[in-house]
Amino acid sequence: MKQIVVISGKGGSGKTTVTSSLVYLSKDIGIADCDVETPNLDILLKGNNVFKKKYIGGKIAKMDKEKCISCGKCKEMCRFSAISEDLDINSLSCEGCGVCEYICPESAIELIDDETGMIYLDETSKGRFVHARLEIGADGAGKVVSEVRKELQKVTHKNNNDILIDGSPGIGCVVIASLTGCDLAVVVTEPTQSGLEDLKRVMELVDFFNIKGLVVINKFDLNTDMTEKIEEYCNYNKYEILGKIPFDKYASLAVKEGKPIVAYEKSIAAIEIFKIWKKLKI
Repeated sequence: MKQIVVISGKGGSGKTTVTSSLVYLSKDIGIADCDVETPNLDILLKGNNVFKKKYIGGKIAKMDKEKCISCGKCKEMCRFSAISEDLDINSLSCEGCGVCEYICPESAIELIDDETGMIYLDETSKGRFVHARLEIGADGAGKVVSEVRKELQKVTHKNNNDILIDGSPGIGCVVIASLTGCDLAVVVTEPTQSGLEDLKRVMELVDFFNIKGLVVINKFDLNTDMTEKIEEYCNYNKYEILGKIPFDKYASLAVKEGKPIVAYEKSIAAIEIFKIWKKLKI
């Protein structure tokens, strides 16, 4: 069983386009959308939901106004300014540290479960698919990613399925949680100066976790000079270039129609993505 994660240095590089196409070409695999802050792989996969559960991201303070004597100790001790002059608790500012609960002389405050999102398990024609959606402003995205991967492991380990993960852009905790324990990282970049700089940062992270990183240059033919610079960087650092995907007018059509680009027979990008899929052997 292989675990492959598709990531990118920045949003909009074509990460989900590549991931959805690899899923479309595969069958009987485990699939995870670990871009939990802006998930969209479910739009393309169109699975049937078979299970969902609330994600408890931590604790949050709740006040019983009937018990409160308005002493103001909770507001005085709250270092996150989560308690107003009227002694109302702002749930978005509360960090669930528990100081207010501890300091309250009337036990008017308690910590309750903070439901910060939902985790879903869908059945698709290509395999079981786990994804999540965070509430607006919710923290702990990295923990949600770990929970998504745990749920996928539960439903795929018996059949020893390969796992394909749509990760997040950047190098933050969400990406780290997506990378941990994977065998391969497919890093999608684009031929711009920022694309190259972002690629460098991501590859440093991939190297840190001792994961084999494979580079895909999307829309490589839009700026051949930058493509050459990316190739030079990869060759110097001995990073394998898995594929170079050309600019394709079918990409925008695929987004509009909610389909993977490889579903279009006339797509020139689909030809290269098919070669990438064959190399990955999933």
